[in-house]
Amino acid sequence: MTRAARPALTIDVMVGSELWKDAGKLQTAVRRAVTRAAAMLSTKDAELAIVLTDDSTIRALNRDWRDVDKATNVLAFPTKNAAGHLGGIVLAFETIAREARSEGKPLAHHLAHLAVHGFLHLVGYDHERPKDALEMERTERKILSQLAIPDPYRPVRTPRRTSLKRADKLAAKRPQKSA
Repeated sequence: MTRAARPALTIDVMVGSELWKDAGKLQTAVRRAVTRAAAMLSTKDAELAIVLTDDSTIRALNRDWRDVDKATNVLAFPTKNAAGHLGGIVLAFETIAREARSEGKPLAHHLAHLAVHGFLHLVGYDHERPKDALEMERTERKILSQLAIPDPYRPVRTPRRTSLKRADKLAAKRPQKSA
């Protein structure tokens, strides 16, 4: 008895900017994240394109397609009425790297999250209404947890820093040692 071939998700990842220096490792993170999302949502026999680009390119796309003249981290372009083709996801290096740094996240984790976010848009998720946003975030969390990526919506805790004034006050309150 032979098993029927399982329909596959075809993912084409294109590097459209030299800024993606470690593109091989990051392409793997993107593919892995989107493949996990597709498996979880039972997306079969489909294809999509992912473009790793820069802020200037995504800004132009954002301006031309959404009338928003600024760079963003991810854009998703669902394909309407195209058998088997889900659409495209565009990811901008500078914005993603800056966000990952400021949030204290590994670049690969933040990139995977945004790839999943874009994929969910391609399959019909949205976050315009609060109820829809909660559902989309819940789905993202579930997919990312299966990839051992921490909750991207959980606030990053940074160590508290004691101000110099407060440190001086605390030091003044300590008993002085006698010689």
